[in-house]
Amino acid sequence: MNFLKEFKEFAMKGNLIDMAVAFVMGGAFGSFVTKFIEGIIMPLVGKITAGVDFNSLKIILSEAKVDASGKIIAAETAIIYGEFITACLNFVIIAFCMFLVIKAMNKMKRKNEELPAEPTPTEEQKLLTEIRDLLKK
Repeated sequence: MNFLKEFKEFAMKGNLIDMAVAFVMGGAFGSFVTKFIEGIIMPLVGKITAGVDFNSLKIILSEAKVDASGKIIAAETAIIYGEFITACLNFVIIAFCMFLVIKAMNKMKRKNEELPAEPTPTEEQKLLTEIRDLLKK
């Protein structure tokens, strides 16, 4: 019974829930960046590089074998390095965005730390507070 209580306390901690939300948001953000790269960035890069479609770039190791009727007997074997280039761009953009988010969070933390703490009362103020409290009685 104690084990279940400990597990419930662990599962309901704010850090664990925050981390779960971060994973879901990270997955959604990754999908967003992938679509952004594939739909906007790579066509622009392709236009700049004379119409090269990076996703179709590959080194063919062995051609596909086709019989007389056009049916594929053996599939093509190729190194698809264009998709790797696209994945690298995805990684760089996601890493840069995460860098900006962390940098902004650290900046906000520093501002919170720089706020002056409430001044501690002087001895005179403490005595006056005690006198006030005694007079209230």
